[in-house]
Amino acid sequence: MKKLYFITGSQDLYGEETLKQVAADSREMAGFLDGKLGDTVGVEWMPTVRDASEALELCLKANTDTDCVGVITWMHTFSPAKMWIRGLEALDKPLLHLHTQKNEKLPYDEIDMDFMNLNQSAHGDREYGFIVTRLGIPREVVAGYYEHDDVIEKIRNFARVCIAIDFGKNLRVAMFGSNMRDVAVTDGDRVESQIRYGWNVNYYGIGDIVDLIDEVTDSEVDDMMKEYAVKYEMDTDDVDTVREQAKYEAALRKFFKAERINAFTDNFQDLHGVKQLAGLAVQDLMADGVGFGAEGDYKTSALMAVLCKLAEGKQGGTAFMEDYTYDLTKDEELELASHMLEVSPVFAAGKPKIQVHPLGIGGKADPARLVFDGVEGDAVAVSMIDMGDRFRLVCAKIRMVKQPKPMPKLPVARLMWKILPDFATGAAAWIYAGGAHHVVVSTALTVDDIRLFAKLTKTELVVIDENTKLNELERELAINDLLAKFK
Repeated sequence: MKKLYFITGSQDLYGEETLKQVAADSREMAGFLDGKLGDTVGVEWMPTVRDASEALELCLKANTDTDCVGVITWMHTFSPAKMWIRGLEALDKPLLHLHTQKNEKLPYDEIDMDFMNLNQSAHGDREYGFIVTRLGIPREVVAGYYEHDDVIEKIRNFARVCIAIDFGKNLRVAMFGSNMRDVAVTDGDRVESQIRYGWNVNYYGIGDIVDLIDEVTDSEVDDMMKEYAVKYEMDTDDVDTVREQAKYEAALRKFFKAERINAFTDNFQDLHGVKQLAGLAVQDLMADGVGFGAEGDYKTSALMAVLCKLAEGKQGGTAFMEDYTYDLTKDEELELASHMLEVSPVFAAGKPKIQVHPLGIGGKADPARLVFDGVEGDAVAVSMIDMGDRFRLVCAKIRMVKQPKPMPKLPVARLMWKILPDFATGAAAWIYAGGAHHVVVSTALTVDDIRLFAKLTKTELVVIDENTKLNELERELAINDLLAKFK
């Protein structure tokens, strides 16, 4: 299991008895948090930091421990912050500053200076907080009594983001074909993606997967078909076409296992040797959390895989999606989001149906796909774009709604939503921010989840929500552009 280090700060000034109590208290606190967070992450107690060498030693230990995904720091007593400088500068794991204390209430009748010297987080955490701010280190600050439910949940959310960041550092993305010709927003700097996030993105010829498709046995296809029969409703007599998609999925799963792939892209312009564009196969893979981006969009593919990891343990779905078309009825504007085929069944309002229909793009045989109407509820739509000198995340609050009328002639899965605060503001803000038409939609995650991920990865974030005002957003974007030139 992944874990967080629990590091407590103090100093030698208070004497051996005080330091023993600091160690006992912090060990007890770490054990409590470990018990509360054990279904998400472990919490491992570390010896008290008393000087610069110990701070550096523990930060370096965190860096080299592959199971450690983040660090919690807390100052039980006063802890002179200069001693933390070398360690914090060396630390390359996400940092949470827990501003708490061992006791919930003050012992009003018995409090004396010994108690004050031992329990002075209000003092020590401010000293420590200053140096972290002075060093410009991004971190999460959680303030409150460590046993309270709201504090525990904030630490859990931090842990989930840490796990997702750690997952991203080992993420391998396969691009079958390259970026769609002449398209700008889905392209990006793959080297910079690996430097910043650890995403290892590589091109693979479509022939690599075609060879595996040709080797898939009837027995393997039968197994996939049994899985489809459990999860989906067969709504076609063209079983051979569905079996073709089963071959694609079986082949892709073999390839991903052999190459340790967590996310992938394809491109309808590069399908040599494939009879159909992968529809059902991709949809079923996305339902398992495999990242996907259409038309060579590696950034959305990788982002989807990372956000699926972040959403583990939460209710709701997370997957690739595309802005497609609108209903612009005055004051009732809706977006219809879909794709040629690839919409994840995690968003299905009912049991998805497997259907076969013509596809007027790509020049291939009619593909099998899942068709369904989307769920309702609050969600976020997140886009990652390459600004040339930095990556930017655009995160919009959306409200998924039931489609007003049936769409009998649209044989693809689809979602409908409203963007906040209203269509005119939300859509214009998205365009001002440069948001792409490919997004990761999540009914499991919130803006706060994305904000924390952006902060801990030093990624620029633009939020579009119920409070967005276009003049303020344009000013924010201009400031961001100016600041980027001086980094």
